[in-house]
Parts: sequence; structure tokens; C-alpha cells
Amino acid sequence: MAVNRVPVLKRCRALGLEPMYLGIDKKSRRTKLHQGRKPSEYALQLREKQKAKFIYGVLEKPFRNYYNKADRMKGMTGENLMTILESRLDNVVFRMTFARTRREARQIVDHKHVLVNGKVVNIPSYLVKAGDVIEIKEKCKGMQRYKDILEATGARLIPEWIDVDQAALKGTVKELPNRAAIDVPVNEMLIVELYSK
Repeated sequence: MAVNRVPVLKRCRALGLEPMYLGIDKKSRRTKLHQGRKPSEYALQLREKQKAKFIYGVLEKPFRNYYNKADRMKGMTGENLMTILESRLDNVVFRMTFARTRREARQIVDHKHVLVNGKVVNIPSYLVKAGDVIEIKEKCKGMQRYKDILEATGARLIPEWIDVDQAALKGTVKELPNRAAIDVPVNEMLIVELYSK
């Protein structure tokens, strides 16, 4: 399995991204931007795609598949793509504050700690639907790990499209998010332009 081993903060700086979008509290040191020539249109489009892939932890092939799926759906392709990325199980676990970062959420799902509608799901890319109930497995709820996570993520805002009971480590997806409800700093129109060439 391919794994991106580039240090997270270094990658954030390269993409001009604040680490808080990954669930990291550190402030990134502002690096001096090189006064080179203006980036080309292609460079800007590529950067937005890399940003989206990096934030959600998706590699090129699955990302391309998400784009193709979004293209076949009704509505705006870019908005559909963001909704698909946001409805990945690892992202929903992160949004419910059951993990400090999306990487940690992915690991929690991989380790079979997550139930979707009462069944164990260990596929981080599983796409949740409106009405799905997501919770941490009963025997895992008492673990110190989750007490630490809730302490660290307690102040994080939970999106309106999710209903969460933090004490019970359980939540419901009320509806799939629209673009306005997704606080990720990605210009999805540039990604659409890139792929539609």
C-alpha cells in the first residue's frame, strides 16, 4: 500500500495550507515566498488538487475515481467531489471529534473500532449516507485513548450536518454536506478545470 511519508508541516508550508485544517494545533511558521514568476494556470490547478488530496489523505487513483463519480452525478462536479470526500468514513470520524486528525481517524477505522449502523466497518474510504449512525465499539469506549482524544478535541466545532453525543462516542449523519458547510480551503473549480482538459 502506498503511503505518503512527507512530514506534515513541511507539506502544509509547500501547499500554503494552515495545519489547523488537518486537526493540528501548531501554528505554521510563515516562510518567505520566493519572488519568482507568477505560477501558470496549470500550476494553480495542480496545487488545488494536491491540497485536496493531502487534506483528505487520498492518493491519485482513488481521487481520480471520486472525480469521475462526481462528474456522473447531478449538479456541479466540483461541489459533488467535495461532498464525496467529506462523506468518507475516516473524515466523518474526524468531524465527530472521535480523532485528533484524519490520519488518526483512518487508523481508528482500520483497527475496527468503528460501527456504522451497528456493523463493524474497517474501510476508511467507506462513504456514509444520510441517516447513518456511527459510533465507537462498546469495548473500545472505555479506553484511555478516547478520553485523551475527547479532551483534545472538545473545543472543536462540529459541523451542522452531523449530530454528535460525545459522552457516548456516537453520532448521526443528518444529511450529506453541501459546499457551504465544508470549511476546507480548496477551490474545487480549479480541480474540475484540471481534470476536464
